[in-house]
Amino acid sequence: MPTVQIMSVIGSAVPASLREHGLLACWYLVRDGEPISGPLTSLSAAQKQLQQASTFRLHA
Repeated sequence: MPTVQIMSVIGSAVPASLREHGLLACWYLVRDGEPISGPLTSLSAAQKQLQQASTFRLHA
């Protein structure tokens, strides 16, 4: 079964559009190392999406 995790990126790995707004970090949900969402602007938003994804997988 695929594993979904939260990945954070910092500095120049953050998309330019977010860096222009002063964000120096962002988060993605990744499944088996491949981004499936994001960039998300907060860890709490990433955690919420991860929880929703987990709930969906359990009920699917």
